[in-house]
Amino acid sequence: MAGLTDDDARFAYLAEGNAKQARKRVAADVLLRDQRGHVVLVNPTYKEDWDLPGGMAENNEAPRAAAVREVDEELGLSIEPGRVLVVDWIGPHGPWDDQLLFIFDGGVLSDEDVQQLAPRDPEISEVTVVSPDQARQLLRADMARRLKRALQALEHSSTDYAESPR
Repeated sequence: MAGLTDDDARFAYLAEGNAKQARKRVAADVLLRDQRGHVVLVNPTYKEDWDLPGGMAENNEAPRAAAVREVDEELGLSIEPGRVLVVDWIGPHGPWDDQLLFIFDGGVLSDEDVQQLAPRDPEISEVTVVSPDQARQLLRADMARRLKRALQALEHSSTDYAESPR
């Protein structure tokens, strides 16, 4: 082709390779706590169990940016998540391909912020702040285990990585 440079050919080659590579679904949740160490949970309208605030990243969106966006959409809170507490690879299951799940430290909310908590998104029917033990009872079993790991990672200033093949 006339006018095609080595850079153009290399770019085209890399773009073709990129188009063939696997894509991962990415979820970004946030561990928000009150002054007593209780945990913020949301009740999604599209599934049976309670969940941590957060959700799916959009195309080419960084996990932290997804966490910020989702918490703002769900709860109307503007947060700056801290470090990653949990990273999980979740294998394919049901109709879903595999995914990476991040849980970020959302920090401790002021009493005023806790009092203002309310669903801001039609996908969320309720918001609650409960003890970690109560939270584990409301969450699906795999999320309850992740919450426990996130709280341990918070306590030990670490990050917990796991693979769940399903």
